[in-house]
Amino acid sequence: MEDPRIGHPDPAAVTWLSAEEQAAWRLLAGLITRLPAALDAQLQRDAQISHFGYWVLAMLSEASGRSLRMSELATRANSSLSRLSHGVTRLVAHGWVRRERSAEDGRGQVAVLTDAGWAKLTATAPGHVRTVRTLVFDGLEPGQVAALGALAQALLQQVDGATA
Repeated sequence: MEDPRIGHPDPAAVTWLSAEEQAAWRLLAGLITRLPAALDAQLQRDAQISHFGYWVLAMLSEASGRSLRMSELATRANSSLSRLSHGVTRLVAHGWVRRERSAEDGRGQVAVLTDAGWAKLTATAPGHVRTVRTLVFDGLEPGQVAALGALAQALLQQVDGATA
């Protein structure tokens, strides 16, 4: 129920977080903020590339022909088309990616990983993987790794369902 004076839900109608949920949420929010910043700092320091740029190169490297339509690449990179377009523009400026018209319909844009982009990715990957291992996996038991995967999948499904 909305309070007509302010156009927001009535605070009495909100199901507030329990103490346990609040504690878990604060830990997750801290992780959501600090882990990407740490990954980005390592990649900027060691390879002069952002985490997002690295992720785009990685998604292209796994695609058939090392190329993807921009819309598909945005999905795989967990990005909006606008953010992806800006990121790809930076990667193009470095010579790591090129844009082409879609061979399928001639209208859509395709991002293609260049040989220079492949070389950048393969040179950067070992340091990035070491950082991911150090920050995420080295402190977890095998059962916790499985639980982390299951929790991440469940949360992504909820987010995707709520934003669809």
